[in-house]
Amino acid sequence: MGFDLVTFSGGKGLRGPQCTGLLLGRKDLIEAARKNNSPNSNTVGRGMKVAKEEIVGLVAAVDWFLKQDDAAIEALCRQRADRIAKHLNAIPTVHAQIFVPEIANHVPHLLITYDQNRVRITGAEVMQKMRAGKPRIELNPSTGGAPASAGLPGGANTIVVGVWMLQPGEDLVVAKRLREILKGALAS
Repeated sequence: MGFDLVTFSGGKGLRGPQCTGLLLGRKDLIEAARKNNSPNSNTVGRGMKVAKEEIVGLVAAVDWFLKQDDAAIEALCRQRADRIAKHLNAIPTVHAQIFVPEIANHVPHLLITYDQNRVRITGAEVMQKMRAGKPRIELNPSTGGAPASAGLPGGANTIVVGVWMLQPGEDLVVAKRLREILKGALAS
C-alpha cells in the first residue's frame, strides 16, 4: 500500500493480548526498531516488554484473524447494530443508523442521535450510566463529545456503539440498557 512502516494493536480487531502489537514494514526500519529491544536493556523499548506467553497469544490471534471473512464480519456487525436499533425505535426522536468510519475502525458502528428537548440526557451522561450499571458497558469514546479523530461523529446528543467486539447475545444486553436509560430520560 506504499507505507514504509505500520503498527497494529494486538488487541482490538486482532483480539489478542492488549499489550502486544505488530510492526510491519521495510526491513531496514524493522532492524532499526529492533535496536530498542532485548538484549539492549537500556533503551527506550525497555518499558514496552512483552512476555513470551503474550507473543504466543498474538501469534494465535493473527492465525485466527487471517481465517476470518471480512464480508461475514461486516454482516454480523450490521446485524448486531440493527438489533440494538430496533430496541430504540419506539423512543420519540431517537434516530439510529449504521455508520462506518472512513479512517480508523472501518467497521459498522451504531450512531444514535436524539432531540435533547424530548430525551433530556447527554450522550456523556448515557455513557456514565452504562458504565455504572451491571454489567458495566463501555460506549465508544466519541459518545457525547467532540467528533473523534477517527472519523466518528460527535455531539452532546450523540451515542456511538461499537458492535464489532461484542460476543453473541451481548447486543441485546446493550440494547435493553440503552432503551432503559433513554426512556427514563424522556420529558413528561
